[in-house]
Order: sequence, then structure tokens, then C-alpha cells
Amino acid sequence: MSKVNNTKAKVMLSLLNFANDKLTAMKKLYRFILPVVLTLLVTSCGFQLRGDYLLAPELQTLYLSSVDKHGELTRLTRQHLVRNQITLADKFSQQTPELHILKDELDRRTLSVFPNGQVAEYELIYTVKYQLRFANEEIQSFKFEINRDYQDDPDIALAKSRELSLMLREMRQEAADKILRNMATIQR
Repeated sequence: MSKVNNTKAKVMLSLLNFANDKLTAMKKLYRFILPVVLTLLVTSCGFQLRGDYLLAPELQTLYLSSVDKHGELTRLTRQHLVRNQITLADKFSQQTPELHILKDELDRRTLSVFPNGQVAEYELIYTVKYQLRFANEEIQSFKFEINRDYQDDPDIALAKSRELSLMLREMRQEAADKILRNMATIQR
């Protein structure tokens, strides 16, 4: 009887080992197949990471000008253009398209106040106006706004000041990115 139980135990143990080996093999297979399948699904739907924009051939070389030549938005836009292999002309010429940043301004509107009358929440409104000029054509003007809500707390003024500056930097980054996205939609 103990031999039969011993044999049953060995059979059960070998079945468990076999099942465990199969499970390990399946895990290895899933670790390989799952990323491949996900990559194929994502690329087949046309998904692309942002950053590289396909601009019209006429815009591969352009002159960047601004009311505030050393402003943060101008600097970020210049970086975005260079990152996208756009050649920036040093001097203005009639044959070279010109991207002219007219205005970038920050405005704020009160959304709520504390019971003591201090402002609790603002809506930050970052407005950008710019023009695109092509040789012997009308100037194309563009304007857009980026909005963010900002909660103020006078008890932690230093931290809120840092948060506000980070938020403004992010809004300017988004604005520079939006300028390039708008330029990528121009078909000539």
C-alpha cells in the first residue's frame, strides 16, 4: 500500500513539475510576445510621439523675429525650430519666410476668494500673437490662449511662488510647441 502511495506521490510530483515548467515557458513567451504585440498595435494606429513636425518645404529655412528678442517664448521657439532641423536665417530677406512673434502676455482673472477677502484661485491666461510672412503674399496672423487655474495660499507664499514660475515655464513651453504645430498645418 505504501508503494502505491509512494508511486502516486511521484506521479503527482512529476505532473506538478511538468505544469510548473509549462507555466515558466508561458511566462517567458508572454514577456516576449506582449511587448511586440503592443508595439505593433500602437504603430499600426498611426501613433507618433510629439516633437518632430513635418513642416512645408518653404518653411525649412526661416527668419525668426520678435518684439522681445531675448524673451523666454522666443528662446523656446528657437530651440523647437532647431530641434526640428529648421535652418534659421541670421538676417531678414524678402525671399525667406519670417515668423514674427508679436506679443506674449500673461493675464489673470480672479476665480474665488477666501472669507477674509484674499484671492484664493486665479485663472492664468497666456495669450500669444504671431505672424507668418511669405514673400509676395499676405501676412498670416495667428492668436491663441493657454489657460491654467492657479490656487493661491498666502500661508505658503514661497512654495506658491515657485509653483507659479514652473506653471508659467510650462505654459511658454506649450506655446512654443503650439506655434510649431500650427506651422505644420500650413500647406502651400
